Amino acid sequence: MKRVRFRDSAGNVRGGRWTVENGEELVTAAAGPYGRISFGDEKFAPDEVEILPPCEPTKIVCVGLNYADHAAEQDKEVPDRPLLFLKPPNTVTSHNKEVTLPANKARIDHEAELAVVIGERCKGASADEAMDYVSGFTCLNDLSNRDDQEVEQNWVRGKAFDDAAPIGPLVATPEHVPEDATIECRVNGEVKQQSSRDQFIFSVPELIEEITTYMTLEPGDVISTGTPAGVGPLADGDEVEVAIEGVGTLRNTVHIP
Repeated sequence: MKRVRFRDSAGNVRGGRWTVENGEELVTAAAGPYGRISFGDEKFAPDEVEILPPCEPTKIVCVGLNYADHAAEQDKEVPDRPLLFLKPPNTVTSHNKEVTLPANKARIDHEAELAVVIGERCKGASADEAMDYVSGFTCLNDLSNRDDQEVEQNWVRGKAFDDAAPIGPLVATPEHVPEDATIECRVNGEVKQQSSRDQFIFSVPELIEEITTYMTLEPGDVISTGTPAGVGPLADGDEVEVAIEGVGTLRNTVHIP
């Protein structure tokens, strides 16, 4: 199942299913006016509604350096346990929204990531049972203000600014997302990042086990699993797409005051 939250023309917030038609691939369907969003007996074209963030997290737990190639490009050692940091709810924004980035910064980077959406309250989960708590997967762009990230320890200015976590457009249940699902970032149509879920240093079950050793994950919370090599700076007016096999394409435009 592929679930979507949306606001209809009357202003009602609804949850529905996103289905494709005529053999269109989901990655295409999520990117443009293909397929249908169903709510009961009603059906909507994706461009007829406002796509909302697919979940409402109390927190986003992000994983740093979860690809060896990204660790290498950052000139960092591969960690011996997951490197974790948080993004608060103010960072969340949705598919097709313009994101406003902090002004007067030399470099703010895109980071394409597979995000895990938690379906049930989860504490102290073992890796073996971890997937029982997963609602599904979505796309996330871990926008990163490198100016401040490089000079602060806790990355609040670097990672937790408004609109720093575009997410969506939908949640795909786990059976739709292959173990080797491709993860790609495009800026103005040019591929900047391309890798696969099977290149993770720490798997999704391992991440859930580690995170829930220390904190409770609530329904709707998100784990952002790290980004592959190829991160790079964004400029005013750029269009950024994060595409994940089996999920779809998250698209945002960038505004820098």
